[in-house]
Amino acid sequence: MLTPDAFLTYTQWAGIATLVFAALTLLGFLVKWGIRFRLVGVTGFMIVLTSGLFALSLVPFTRTVIPGAVKFSTVYDSGATQAVIAVPPTITATELESTLRQAANDLFSPGRLGRGENLLTIRARTILHPEPGVSEPLLLGQVRRSLYSREDEQMSIEIIPANLAKLPPIPTAEGIAPIPNQNS
Repeated sequence: MLTPDAFLTYTQWAGIATLVFAALTLLGFLVKWGIRFRLVGVTGFMIVLTSGLFALSLVPFTRTVIPGAVKFSTVYDSGATQAVIAVPPTITATELESTLRQAANDLFSPGRLGRGENLLTIRARTILHPEPGVSEPLLLGQVRRSLYSREDEQMSIEIIPANLAKLPPIPTAEGIAPIPNQNS
């Protein structure tokens, strides 16, 4: 994984390359090379690249991984206060809670528009197929978190036990596993 220290090293090398291209550009204008205007473009690009690498060395990439969370996909995001994620129909109550926490962390952005609300609501749903050719969306739970604070201590997670009970049993090596504990 790239660290801020690695980006600082890349910034230094890009800065050296920028200075070399700036010197070549200056030399190109003094000697009237035919590629002198292309060198201006290359030097400008190198300045932008070096600036970007420097910014990445200041702001680290951090992604918190919540243990027990399963893979999900975002199926709707208003960019404001509403989002919906899709989870597999084999999810358990504890996995759903962890996945909702992961989604709340992943979908947080200080650039979301509140429009009078200060909470982001993320709903988790899955798709059941009760018979061939029929798909039924099933809401399993939701998380409500602050739009403004990354570390939200007041985050509320609601799981719908009645809908979790509708999920098909999880097959195991011995046969069919019991329905997961719904009291979490």
